[in-house]
Amino acid sequence: MIPIVDAHHHIWRQADLPWLQGPMVPRIFGPYEPIRRDYPIEEFLADIGGTGVERSVYVQTNWEKSGAVEEVAWVQSVAEAYGWPHAIVGYADLLDEGVGKTLERQARFPLMRGIRMQLHWHENEMYRFAARPDLMDHPMLRRNMRRLADHGWSFDLQVFTGQMAEAARLAADNADITFVLQHSGMPEDLSASGRSAWREGIRRLAGQENVVVKLSGLGTFIHRNDAGHIADIVTETIAVFSPERCLFGSNFPIEKLWTDYAGLISTYRSALAAYPEEEQRAMLRDNAVRTYRIGT
Repeated sequence: MIPIVDAHHHIWRQADLPWLQGPMVPRIFGPYEPIRRDYPIEEFLADIGGTGVERSVYVQTNWEKSGAVEEVAWVQSVAEAYGWPHAIVGYADLLDEGVGKTLERQARFPLMRGIRMQLHWHENEMYRFAARPDLMDHPMLRRNMRRLADHGWSFDLQVFTGQMAEAARLAADNADITFVLQHSGMPEDLSASGRSAWREGIRRLAGQENVVVKLSGLGTFIHRNDAGHIADIVTETIAVFSPERCLFGSNFPIEKLWTDYAGLISTYRSALAAYPEEEQRAMLRDNAVRTYRIGT
């Protein structure tokens, strides 16, 4: 069994996350009552049992903006106690003139490898996260993006199809930063025209050699672990980016809303089964090790 690095998962304490408190509001992944609670490392480790996952990357979970350093500190403490996760993608507000100090404080934690600031915007308000669609052209964000290169960090890029041209320009202008496209570019419009636009968008991004892509989060818009859908998107994504630039992520516990971890892993292994073993190993393990410098 080819070992796996889960390059996109979460752990959390509900008390730290404003979006898990108060009234439940519409979310991109649908009703989420079952995960309005703590999701500790112990539960994650139980979920991955027997699946072949040997390492993992924590990705930020939208604490209050003021808690950007505290989030990293907490995850680092969990890693020191349990040996998991093995890399951290934190949050920083790249629209903040003083973000350099935040990054410097985060850099004190040895597992820090990158930043995710979610930039996705959509005409559908339920899918919208960023305040506006064109933040990638904001002068302050562009200036602060350069600071990631100073730390040798990647940027986890979360955008919709309509934003991909801007995202490609951002990547082109920061060739020394690795951009990690989230969730195969979040193809939410599965119509023929929607798929065509998504396909063109990821081609633009793949044209930048410093962009890689996560095969993850593909149940987000259909709310199920659909083997045919996942195989379809995965195959198209790999065809555009090549096996050398794709990595797997579970997006747990979000995907736990409609499947268990073993079922999700089985679906992805099946989707990749037709590729040579060396390419499967690259997509399931080696590319994530390299991208997030796991073990260094």
